[in-house]
Amino acid sequence: MIVSSFAAAALPAVLLLAPAAPRPVEPMEPMPPRPAAAVGAALLHRPGIHVRVPPGVAGPPAVTARSYLVADARSGDVLAARDAHAQLPPASTLKALFALTALPGQSPERQHTVSEHELRGVGDGSSLVGVREEVTYKLADLWRGVFLSSGNDAVRVLAGLNGGWERTAREMEAKARSLGALDTRVKSPDGYDTEGQVSSAYDLAVFGRAGLQNPDFARYAATAEADFPGGGWSYGIRNTNRLLTGDDGVGRYPGVLGIKNGYTTNAGHTLITAARHGSRTLVVTVMNPRSGGAFDVYDEARRLLDWGFAAAPKAQPVGSILPPPQPAAVKAAAPPAPSAGAPGTPAAAAKAPTAPAKPPASSPPAPAASPPAPVAAASAAPAHDGPHLLLPLTLVAAALLAAATLWWLRRRPER
Repeated sequence: MIVSSFAAAALPAVLLLAPAAPRPVEPMEPMPPRPAAAVGAALLHRPGIHVRVPPGVAGPPAVTARSYLVADARSGDVLAARDAHAQLPPASTLKALFALTALPGQSPERQHTVSEHELRGVGDGSSLVGVREEVTYKLADLWRGVFLSSGNDAVRVLAGLNGGWERTAREMEAKARSLGALDTRVKSPDGYDTEGQVSSAYDLAVFGRAGLQNPDFARYAATAEADFPGGGWSYGIRNTNRLLTGDDGVGRYPGVLGIKNGYTTNAGHTLITAARHGSRTLVVTVMNPRSGGAFDVYDEARRLLDWGFAAAPKAQPVGSILPPPQPAAVKAAAPPAPSAGAPGTPAAAAKAPTAPAKPPASSPPAPAASPPAPVAAASAAPAHDGPHLLLPLTLVAAALLAAATLWWLRRRPER
């Protein structure tokens, strides 16, 4: 591109007026060293325990869970894992994915009167909160029934409001894929034992981390007790996550943020939990401890949390639970430059980048042929200012040329 000498001289001054690039935001807490180039997502797909700690730092505790994962919720760094991608029945921890899928489209203050057909299909032996037909509930009540009592009856009603059981299952799988959780197969949105329904410690950690970023999810997940409507009266319900309530002699974990526990015959005990100490938040998932105790899932999660908070400042990550990079949006071609007769006003220049012409859907995106916006704006400034400075010189030159021509014509007959 050829730039006039006047524009080229003015260009540096214009560029000096452009705003400086924003400085990167500094992390609020010391972050563990980044993994070496050899450590990638494939490592967590290998069987066994994976952890990277320097000499003198203890490794994770010996636990009986078939699969577990410890991750930093802020950075997404996986600090330790065992068989992270083993596909296992998730039980009611799958309700975390259900909430991620259905919560955003449902107002907590909306009221709904439950009909008989909405409660059909609840599996035998399901955990229930006590949803009754012909009773009007706020959706917030039903969501508390999901998180606190793990009520499959509440899930049935909320899934119906989300478009139906099958549609909700498909949306849950799509949501899992969008978060990078590729091990999960949803057959029953409430987590009820169903052939082919699986998840993994990795995927459950992804769901837990994503849930903490949703204010409604985080509030329900951290609620220890609430009142549930019974039709003209109410009764108390209490969260079945013992790390949150401290019930049954388990002991409440300091800084616990709750999330979701589960149990079925095929899955055994499963748990997604999170806790915050200072500025660090950890997410821990535990699937199917094999020691046989009813509350061993909480003991093993507690020991993994304790280890994680102690080791996090020195441990190097062995993977990440961050969502995959989203594909770049298709960029439309820049609008054509204004014609010579078009006014080059600053307002027009400011609006041009925000209203690009959209290419046809069938055609591939055209390569960017125009310079980046800051450069284009800088180049346009001299072209706008130039006529105001050159116009007087042009008029003077024209007048001198006319005078010279007239003088020459008058002198000609005298010769």
